[in-house]
Amino acid sequence: MTSTVTTLELRAGALRVALRPDLGGSIAGCWHHDTPVLRSTEPNALETPRAAGCYPLVPYSNRIAQARFPWAGREHRVRANVEEGSPHALHGVGLRRAWTLVEAGERHAQLQLDHPGDEDWPFAFTVTQQVTLDEHTLELAMHFVNRDAEAAPAGLGWHPFFPKRSRSRLHAELSGRWDTDDERLPSRHVPQAGIDADVAYLDFDHCFTGWQGSVRIRDERFSLLLTSALPCLVVYTPPLRDCFAVEPVSHVTNALNMQPPQAHGIVTLAPGAAMSAAMKLNIQEVHA
Repeated sequence: MTSTVTTLELRAGALRVALRPDLGGSIAGCWHHDTPVLRSTEPNALETPRAAGCYPLVPYSNRIAQARFPWAGREHRVRANVEEGSPHALHGVGLRRAWTLVEAGERHAQLQLDHPGDEDWPFAFTVTQQVTLDEHTLELAMHFVNRDAEAAPAGLGWHPFFPKRSRSRLHAELSGRWDTDDERLPSRHVPQAGIDADVAYLDFDHCFTGWQGSVRIRDERFSLLLTSALPCLVVYTPPLRDCFAVEPVSHVTNALNMQPPQAHGIVTLAPGAAMSAAMKLNIQEVHA
């Protein structure tokens, strides 16, 4: 296994993907020629994984309310990390740690994170992330192994951001939405008959259920198809920002504090047991 590097680039045809293993195993950017496909920053200029084009969500997605949760008859506390003054934990530990580069080629890279268990997450695990590029497709995959001595909860996902252009449009087949309270935590589950609208008219920061596994994003530059077998989709479309996020995830926001958490997507892994996840982004240039 080689040592962690600062930057790494993959290239295939007109596509270029820049990785920052040392910043949360994140994708700093993805470009088609010089046009960003994801929200993109040149890798040497990226200062935090939260500003990256995409970062892994491991071992959980989105918020844990009050940075604590019950598990196997005990209450576990993790470090609050959303923002100063917030009591919640957000997006796991993967994006806040340096990953090790295991393998790299012109179109492929494998990264690994070994987590011993600490104040950010009490259970030990190992996770690998595969990044593969071809002329039209960016593929991501994670394989997560519980290295703890006891059964542990786990969840996986990704947090890709997309540039908001003048004609950005989003289409997804799904059936339900978790409405949120003032803390952006799920409060009630309601029907949602899909999403099909210009992003400029959307104001979501919600987890959706009944997702059929694909999202179409189209604007004046690209036609994108995001696919994954993960069951939930988080959509974040802040009206005043120049980007939006479409996140395939394995569980509902704050599922660790729902009873039972397994009914909301949390996976129980015995010692040595594993789970995997994948997503694919197909990229087609739009010709006038």
